Amino acid sequence: MIKRSIFIALLLAVTLSGNSYLSSKDTDIPSVTVLDMQNKKVDTKTFSNNGKPIVILFWATWCKPCIQEMKAIHEVYEEWQEQTGVKIIAISIDDSRSSKKVAPFVKGRDWKFDVYIDENGDFRRAMNVNNPPHSFIIDAKGKIVWQHNGYAPGDEENMLKEIKKAAK
Repeated sequence: MIKRSIFIALLLAVTLSGNSYLSSKDTDIPSVTVLDMQNKKVDTKTFSNNGKPIVILFWATWCKPCIQEMKAIHEVYEEWQEQTGVKIIAISIDDSRSSKKVAPFVKGRDWKFDVYIDENGDFRRAMNVNNPPHSFIIDAKGKIVWQHNGYAPGDEENMLKEIKKAAK
């Protein structure tokens, strides 16, 4: 009985901390080529925001939780920018069969994020993203300081707290 309680407590601790914590050692954004909305190649290492935090959101047009998250963040994005100067970079993981849908999909929703396409999944693999939605916060020094997998309503509030920490 005691072993079972200890196991459950450890499992709960790992589950709760694993979703929003990358590691105690901050890491850099890897250098991978993605496509912008004009189909031009961009090196992810060049993502910058003048010393302010960046949120990288991995998403797909077919992913309902991704779209819910993007919609929720879109609604508060201007406010977040005023408070923290954050830049949102949305990385579509739609493959070559569906990547043509991304630009009209984004335009139809009037999202103000910088949107890129990771058609071959190179950036996704380099960032160790298995399933979208998956979010990362990059601090002023270009270090990954937080990550979260999945989306539930209200997650954006926790994200804002972490963005504020990264902005300091």
